[in-house]
Amino acid sequence: MRTMHEQDPSSALDRDMDALLTRIMTMGGLVEHAIAEAAPALAARDAERAEAVIAADARIDALEAAVQADVMALLARHRPAGADLRAAIAAMKMAADLERIADYAKTLAKRVQVLSRAPVIDGAGAAIRRHARAVQGLLRDALDAHLRADLALLQDVLGRDVEVDQMTAALFRQFLTHMMEDPRNITPCMHYLFIVRNLERMGDHVTEICEQLIHLHTGTRPGARPKGPSSARLTVLPGDGGGR
Repeated sequence: MRTMHEQDPSSALDRDMDALLTRIMTMGGLVEHAIAEAAPALAARDAERAEAVIAADARIDALEAAVQADVMALLARHRPAGADLRAAIAAMKMAADLERIADYAKTLAKRVQVLSRAPVIDGAGAAIRRHARAVQGLLRDALDAHLRADLALLQDVLGRDVEVDQMTAALFRQFLTHMMEDPRNITPCMHYLFIVRNLERMGDHVTEICEQLIHLHTGTRPGARPKGPSSARLTVLPGDGGGR
């Protein structure tokens, strides 16, 4: 999507593209807030805060549907080509990725209730908050880079996803160790393993957004990026996912 100073305000297409950008940035801000709220709710076992995250997801879903409708209307009305067509398609894909990240944040919040009845795992809350802050930082920088068309920052976000993968692997080992040390830790640690995997997947969706934006601004897809150890190679957890 083009930056504001590159657009002719008299153009109906440009006005529609500006409105689409505004909607995407609003959605992105809400998703970032959902991550920022879900992790502390988990750490504090704060059911009220978690419920607020769950309730707020409906607005994000509505915005994603609105973006899809706006793009379809824009394509029909203006029949854009070249960079404008790429921008419209990128907006649809960004909205879908943002919606999935929000679903994972909601899933984190939904685990507060069951964890509030489980034994406390030393250091788990703080570790999850650090992991979530890393993902939140990736999303914040990706959105800022989009607004400023900052290719260097987009590339930086892609590289930093390795750090999220490394944190994921370290937390898997930590929680598996707790499970082996005391059978009473198995149930809460299984939930924490689900949470860690979901945070890793949130980071993957942010990198998808970055790759879409790099393609938008350069016309080419970025090459293969380095990846850290994936939770998928560490263990298989049934029933995982960012369900609604």
